[in-house]
Amino acid sequence: MVGALRLDVSGPAWLPPEPASLASLLAPTLQPVPLLPAVGLVLAILYTAGVIRMRASGRRWSPWATLSFLTGCVLLVVVTGAGIEGYGLEMFSVFMFQQLTLMVTIPPLLVLGRPGTLLLHATPHGRVGRRVLATARWGLRGGLGAFLLHPALAVPLFLLAFYGLYLSQLAGNLLSTWAGHIGLETAFLVAGVLFITPVLSRDPLPRKQGHAMKAVDVFLEMAVHAFFGVIVMMATTPLVQAFTHPPAAWGVDVMADQWLAGGLAWSYGELPTLLILLLVFARWNRDESRTTAAEDRRIDRFGNPELDAYNAYLRTLNREP
Repeated sequence: MVGALRLDVSGPAWLPPEPASLASLLAPTLQPVPLLPAVGLVLAILYTAGVIRMRASGRRWSPWATLSFLTGCVLLVVVTGAGIEGYGLEMFSVFMFQQLTLMVTIPPLLVLGRPGTLLLHATPHGRVGRRVLATARWGLRGGLGAFLLHPALAVPLFLLAFYGLYLSQLAGNLLSTWAGHIGLETAFLVAGVLFITPVLSRDPLPRKQGHAMKAVDVFLEMAVHAFFGVIVMMATTPLVQAFTHPPAAWGVDVMADQWLAGGLAWSYGELPTLLILLLVFARWNRDESRTTAAEDRRIDRFGNPELDAYNAYLRTLNREP
């Protein structure tokens, strides 16, 4: 796709020449500095190398985990390396779609791939490998990991990524530059990973959250999207100055496009979160069933001292005149 070169304060960015369509949004169109597509490609290569090493050593690795992680990598490449990226420079709705995908769709797919566990099992134990493993264990189990993955940090990041960003001048200032645009996309992805890791990850983490707390966190995230979407849809003036001057050839109605951005936050932002909530409840029910079954087996084998003592007490009452 041939487009126009836009020069901003911090560097060039390519804009598509024609109005948005499904074909132009998905057409491979790398920006001059394709940072996040490169990150997605590198992550996919490293993960695949880890899976191959596991299989070569005779150890099994979940194909569902592999599919989940690689799907997340593909989405990362597409949403930042296709025409979507160019349109996201000028259209609020497209950028909102990118933000939601980076924050609520890609991170769960990456986390369900259990990359931390794969790293610990597949990394060679040579000189470099030992350093990698030591760093990984420190990051997964140390104080820094506990701080970064704490809900007290992750939830405010989500609030800042929506309300703090768009209801202030911050979005307009950052999105008017190429570096600000890329920086926000990177921050969205990182914030999404930090939020969802304690909720879904099976990797060895420094702190385990209870199922109830996980459900509360997901409910909070759903509320963030819903209320923000309503606010954007009800706004009567443009919220972000950077999205008020799309190319005339695209035929974009700025207010209609902003209304669509709010609708995406309200609808598309809720769907992945609802699926995550259902998964949390399913895991909660499964763990409760396993705990109950284990307790029943223990009672069958060793008896229940408390129940036996209570029954003995009742028998003494029955014997009294």
